[in-house]
Amino acid sequence: MALRCLLCRSFSARNHTGLPVLPSPSFISTGPPTTKENEPNCHKFIERRYGYHLQWMITVEIDMHLCSMRLINVEAFLEREQLFRQGKQVDRRAKVLEFGDDEVTEYAILSHRWIEQEVDYKEIVKLAKMDEEERSEIRQRDGYRKILQSCKQAKKDGYKWLWVDTCCIDKRSSAELSEAINSMYRWYENSKICYAYLHDVPGSSFPTARNNEWYARKLNGWPEWFSRGWTLQEMIAPRDVQFFNKHWHPIGDKRSLSPILEVITRVPRDILKEGLSSNRPCVAQIMSWAAYRTTTRVEDRAYSLMGLLDVNMPMLYGEGKKAFQRLQLEIIRMSNDQSIFAWGVRRIGSILADDPSYFRNCEKMELMNQDEFVRSFIPEEELPSLDDRFGTFPITNRGIRIWLFLRPLVGSDSVFEALLPCHSHPSGSPVAINLTLWESNYCRYGGSIHHEWGDLQLCHVYLRYQDTPHRNVTFEIDDSAITGKGFAYSVAFPEGLITGNTVTLTTDPLCVKNYICSQGYDFAVGFGQCFGQNWIHVVGKGPDSPLDSLWSSYDLILASAPECAQSMKKARVGDAGCQVYIMETPLPRSTWILQTSCVMWKSSRMCGVKLEVFQDSGFSNVSGEWKGFDVDVSGFFFVHAHYYLIQVTIYTGNR
Repeated sequence: MALRCLLCRSFSARNHTGLPVLPSPSFISTGPPTTKENEPNCHKFIERRYGYHLQWMITVEIDMHLCSMRLINVEAFLEREQLFRQGKQVDRRAKVLEFGDDEVTEYAILSHRWIEQEVDYKEIVKLAKMDEEERSEIRQRDGYRKILQSCKQAKKDGYKWLWVDTCCIDKRSSAELSEAINSMYRWYENSKICYAYLHDVPGSSFPTARNNEWYARKLNGWPEWFSRGWTLQEMIAPRDVQFFNKHWHPIGDKRSLSPILEVITRVPRDILKEGLSSNRPCVAQIMSWAAYRTTTRVEDRAYSLMGLLDVNMPMLYGEGKKAFQRLQLEIIRMSNDQSIFAWGVRRIGSILADDPSYFRNCEKMELMNQDEFVRSFIPEEELPSLDDRFGTFPITNRGIRIWLFLRPLVGSDSVFEALLPCHSHPSGSPVAINLTLWESNYCRYGGSIHHEWGDLQLCHVYLRYQDTPHRNVTFEIDDSAITGKGFAYSVAFPEGLITGNTVTLTTDPLCVKNYICSQGYDFAVGFGQCFGQNWIHVVGKGPDSPLDSLWSSYDLILASAPECAQSMKKARVGDAGCQVYIMETPLPRSTWILQTSCVMWKSSRMCGVKLEVFQDSGFSNVSGEWKGFDVDVSGFFFVHAHYYLIQVTIYTGNR
């Protein structure tokens, strides 16, 4: 244990904690530890002014803040391997791993695809102390051969130090692992040379065309190295990346291969050549580079992007997809880049994306000039009153507080379009995303809504970033009563959500069944879930109705989802374990009325639905609204995935 001065970095022989003082490592110390006699003036000044507790940092072996990188001593490693090969005695106390400062040490670094036979920190340190059989097994692993070949290449290139992630991090220490992951981008960026080892490339040249037969399970016909999450930063951060095939023969470097690397990775050529500091892209574009990449641990999809996005946060393995949510919140705390909201996936809920794949279509995304963006919507004379409304959007326990340009969907009180100061190509319009108002917060509302929008307004809103309630739900549909009256089931969308008369929703928010009539009175029934509320909605088509396609009915019903969910929620009465909902809908330009009955069990994820049609010339009593009733659940039972009503007792206020 040693003590280092916070100002002059020298080690002191005085130990104010009662711990013994050890000599500092030779490669980071500028001289012997100071004594009371030769102590620098800065030591005495801090002691007089602030006391000992601010003067010193306690370090284990070294000052971890200044020199936190464990490196392979290339010469020591190769010498030890030579002795192993010759069967000679090895000094068990000899170290092959030492700490170094990435800011001043010249070192090489390895980038590779992890395999099952890797060698970890404990094994590399204890190798000399193992028996011959155990040592031989480790030395024959592919992971050990990678380290050995990397050391040979580093020595050939004139480097004394090498970093390899498999053995240079003691992963038994969660603190060290967290520090390493937070520092990794910087370590690759500060390396003098990076060896990118492509273990599945047997040829003597870099692949320049897809090979779906050879790399079919990888990334669109390219070597596996290009499909991994961690290798993205390992390709971008170092200035000099040298590629090697499976036999460790050089097959090209990053700068000369930048045209084909741009095709493979979608990372722009100038970024590959000059790094992120030359012209930093927006958040959405950086996310898009990782959209098709995978990691063994789901959390690493987020952790592997921290350096690229210039944020730091603690590691919490076991948190699952929440890691990506934390990453986005950390970005929002550090930046006002609204492209983080520009992802495009059909989803209702949090304003934040679930994973990088949501940004797959953002590879050309660019930020717009904030002033120009605002001036295009706000008159010049009103600009001074806006102050700095667009500069920040703080995170609160209610949501992300932000100013947005919103315009409502015509005919809707809860669906809006928000314009963001970014575009997908230089001359393009601002990106528009759909939002819905639910319980005073605005949530992301997936899908394209091709309808008329109202006037644009600048609004101060809260965007919900917490996960919204969601349950998988199954609708059992009985439409036998309508088939004998000239109506017939036509088609459903999406088709994969329906089997027979059963609609199952997991991640999709909606499934629509279309029914046709020989007289032209077609209609569509939507079965959906919105914020944990199951809902059903009917849209009718008359002979002159514009509702002329399955997609248009899906689009129209999806646009109504929040209102429909709220309508069924409001129709609920009491808190019984089972609810019956009934709605009558007049079909346009006809005397037909569609009656939809729905049974929902509070404790179940099943909904029973019955569709019936009848003719009635008096439409005056048909409200088109849901009516809810509490029922006695003792009268229900479940047979062969269908619900049957044996005895129903309707509870009214006067029961």
